[in-house]
Amino acid sequence: MISVNDLKTGLTIQFDNDVYSVVEFLHVKPGKGAAFVRTKLKNVKTGAVKERTFRGGEKVERAHVETKQMQYLYSSGDEYFFMDSTTYDQISLLKEELGSAPDFLLENMTIAIQFFQGRAIGVDLPTTVNLKIVETEPGFRGDTAQGATKPAKLETGITVHVPLFIELGEVVKVDTRSGEYLSRA
Repeated sequence: MISVNDLKTGLTIQFDNDVYSVVEFLHVKPGKGAAFVRTKLKNVKTGAVKERTFRGGEKVERAHVETKQMQYLYSSGDEYFFMDSTTYDQISLLKEELGSAPDFLLENMTIAIQFFQGRAIGVDLPTTVNLKIVETEPGFRGDTAQGATKPAKLETGITVHVPLFIELGEVVKVDTRSGEYLSRA
């Protein structure tokens, strides 16, 4: 158990039968009355952010979350298979447990998977990934007056909007947080 006065950004706590990561915290000492701690907590499993105010000195249980670097092997239906790079143990995760991660996963890609009490609870993708365009319309010269874009299907199956000058077969850099085109790779 730790005091809410000792909370730090990035710390994981167990609260309301869920695991939360501290996104923001603020110690408030009003002119009269007791001090309190205002926090923003991100649910590690669902990604939902909630605000919670704790009384000063209140205790919460610290959650020990282990992060392992794992290599993505392949998918079969809704199951995705990963291998621990150090022990060579393999695990499978369902598509629902991965959130938007399957849109950016390439075979042999290494990602960080968080475990709590031996069960996978979250996935950390790199901020950007380089993906090849497998389907898009040809661009036309002179259509760039307003920074126009066109849809392009990438090798993982996700569709992003790219500038008109991007062509079939090119590799582009995509932001995994927003799913947006950033630049040519």
